[in-house]
Amino acid sequence: MNNTHRSLDPEVIGRLLVETEPWLSCDDCFDQVDGYVEQLLAGHLDAMPAMRVHLGGCPACAEEAATLLTLAAADAGAEPGPELGWLLGGEH
Repeated sequence: MNNTHRSLDPEVIGRLLVETEPWLSCDDCFDQVDGYVEQLLAGHLDAMPAMRVHLGGCPACAEEAATLLTLAAADAGAEPGPELGWLLGGEH
């Protein structure tokens, strides 16, 4: 048995305490991420609150959304804007 105790750093504690409501699964997130990115590019930063909550607590889905946002913005000849920083774990 392993009796090693590790302390939790503030980042880990923050991840454990992240808001989870309204709830969205990773599968649902994957199904809706295209529409969410379109909303962001259209300037609707408060669209789809369940998606925003999910992306704030799921690094894998947030990375997927950030990649899609970057590609869609480049395709539209636009900058992804500050929302990209949020998706990559920056400002909230």
